[in-house]
Order: sequence, then C-alpha cells, then structure tokens
Amino acid sequence: MRPINFLPVAAFLLIVGAFSWYLVSGEDPRVIPSPLIDKPVPEFDLPPLEAGIPGLASRDLAEGKVVLVNVFASWCAPCRIEHPFLSALAAEGVPIYGIAYKDAPEDTRAMLAELGNPYERIGVDRDGRVGIDLGVYGVPETYVVSGDGRIRHKHIGPILPANQDEIRAAIRAAGETP
Repeated sequence: MRPINFLPVAAFLLIVGAFSWYLVSGEDPRVIPSPLIDKPVPEFDLPPLEAGIPGLASRDLAEGKVVLVNVFASWCAPCRIEHPFLSALAAEGVPIYGIAYKDAPEDTRAMLAELGNPYERIGVDRDGRVGIDLGVYGVPETYVVSGDGRIRHKHIGPILPANQDEIRAAIRAAGETP
C-alpha cells in the first residue's frame, strides 16, 4: 500500500484528536479569548451621538473608576434583550459607556428614546474602526475596564440572566486590581 493512502486516515485521526482534546480539557470551545485582556484600551476618540454632549475617547476610560463599555446597535435584536440589565446596572451606579457600532445616529437615538438610555457617554463608531481595534466579533459585546484604562473582562453576546453574575463579579474584580 502506498503512503498516500494513509493520508485520509491520518487527517481523520487528527480531527478526532482535536475534538477529544476539547472534551477532556474542560475548556469551553465557545469562549473566544481576547488578546486585549489586561492591556490598555486601544487609543480612540469617537464623536458624540448628540451635539454638545461629549463623545467617547479611550482617555475617558482611565479616569480612576471601573466602567462597562457596551458595543451596541439599534439593528441588533440581542442588544434589546440585554438592555434592561444595563439599565439596572446604571441605576445601581455602575458607569456604562456605549459605542454605537455601524449604526445611523438617528436610529440609535430612536432606540434609546424607546428603551431608555443607560449610557453616561456614547461614541459613534460609524465605520466600525474602533470595533476592529477592540476585536469586536459582533454586537453586542461588553468590556469591563478598570480605573487605569485596562480591559479586564470581555463578554461576547448579550448579557443574559445566566451570565449576569459573571459580569457583576468581573466589575468587582476590576475594582480590586492595582
């Protein structure tokens, strides 16, 4: 038998080995690690949603307080699902900053008029450039940023009741980091 005949068998064994490793490693294959964890937020300066109100810049995230940065859009159905939790956090005093991702400002304003505005600041990322720098896979995504402007936690997808404790724990932990 020629060695080339063993190639499909070897490929199959390699795939089975990779899947087996995921099963026994205990790692969640749905978790996508961010290379930005514990690194400073990338430099950016976004224009405001409303004239006369400050937009959002990376320097706003290094003012000594833990903040949540939520990347959202009016066209994003899961963003609407997590919105009540963000509103509850804001009511508890957690500073939340928003990045309106690839969204028309008038649509963002309409969504916030309908659902309420939990954001202290909103920057408009019309072309998605800041989203690329942050490593956004899709909206919504939420980042916990410590007072020194470092990303301490990244949550991909909507914040659902099942992972609200995880977000609260990340906020607490970010406040304890030196």
